[in-house]
Amino acid sequence: MNKQETTVIKAGKLIDGNGGAVIDNGIIVVEQGRISAVGAANTVSIPENATIIDEPNLTAMPGMMDLHLHIGQFNNLTFRNYRVAQYEISPELQQLYMLFHAQLCFERGFTTLRDEGLMSTRGLLTDHTIAVRDSINLGIFAGPRLIVAAFTIGTGSHLDLIMPRAALRNPEATADGVDEVRKLARQNLLRGADWLKTSASGGGGTDKESPDVRNHTQEEIDAVCDEAHAQHAYCSVHCFTPEAQAMAIKAGADTIEHMVFHSDEMIEEIVKHNVPVCPTLLHRTDLAIEVRSHTGTSAFTLEKMRKIQPYTFETFQAMHKAGVKIFMGTDMGQEPDMGSNAKELEIYVDLGMTPMEAILTTTKNAAEAVHLDKDIGTIDVGKCADILLIDGNPAEDITVLQPRENIKMVMKDGKTFVDRRKGHEKNVLNVDYKSWALADD
Repeated sequence: MNKQETTVIKAGKLIDGNGGAVIDNGIIVVEQGRISAVGAANTVSIPENATIIDEPNLTAMPGMMDLHLHIGQFNNLTFRNYRVAQYEISPELQQLYMLFHAQLCFERGFTTLRDEGLMSTRGLLTDHTIAVRDSINLGIFAGPRLIVAAFTIGTGSHLDLIMPRAALRNPEATADGVDEVRKLARQNLLRGADWLKTSASGGGGTDKESPDVRNHTQEEIDAVCDEAHAQHAYCSVHCFTPEAQAMAIKAGADTIEHMVFHSDEMIEEIVKHNVPVCPTLLHRTDLAIEVRSHTGTSAFTLEKMRKIQPYTFETFQAMHKAGVKIFMGTDMGQEPDMGSNAKELEIYVDLGMTPMEAILTTTKNAAEAVHLDKDIGTIDVGKCADILLIDGNPAEDITVLQPRENIKMVMKDGKTFVDRRKGHEKNVLNVDYKSWALADD
């Protein structure tokens, strides 16, 4: 479809992403890549000579967003052992896998991704991720809207320990002390990063590290956030503990990443300061632990993940009950399969959200968290036409968003990139799903 054409989508049900009732027999008018009219069929006029997409048995909804994942990591869908891959895959090939991983998510309905950074034996590969983003924006490759958050971290921090401790490291990938941190932040922003990503505590998926260790001084985290804001960018902070959350809030973090440990007092502070929080629960599930057990993860780390798991679910329930702004992110990197991101939403519902609340975490709430709500997140007049057609009604059954075959159409900026409707076959990927070899076999 040409972006300049006028297209009308007629769907049996319409979820506009604002949290209200599902609209029966909805109509969306798309002109020049944006929504010019939307509503029930009896309230919207259909322009003459428009291309009509008439699907009375499908549900229209906004494109989904996963705002915490790592497209450059070695996912189990493309690599057998992530530790082996770290030493066998060149940065150039890894960059192509970044694009491939992003496309695997895109074809399953995720029209916007925020990549939360990468650590490799060659350094941060920030330039590589930015080039993937720019190639998509330029129309060279099909892919999701990509927001790049660059690691801005210290030596021996949680994000440095994504690699084995004895691995050779690029000394320019980390910074220590306020002045070095400011320089690394400025270098990342100069390269073109949209966000900075730092860490206030230890984490779960790394070896021989306790989740409650402090990663940086308050002054260092203050410097990262300050540099981001000085250049009209944003900063996300990895936090596992209430102490880390307090540091992030004091520094002025734009988002807090992960729900693991909590205190009632700190939840009150998060609500008071209106800081959005990303749960990343799919990464904590039994499924994720099982996959990790086959891809090179140490017994120490697997046991740590098992111990952390119940706390993550309790924290989610406590934050949801308290009214914390929650937006969707999976922490997908090594596992589970790239593209299976919507499983995260099922966890939210299992832990007490309604299906509609879960939908908002990946649409409206997500757009607000990354300051893009003027353009995306809901199906409203004036916004970019990021629209999905779904076989099933996710407002009743959130799991219908998981099977690839249920995502019948993916539109971004008014252009249809995926169309699985009979007689309209169009795909982003030109290989059969899972037909590719694992790179480190």
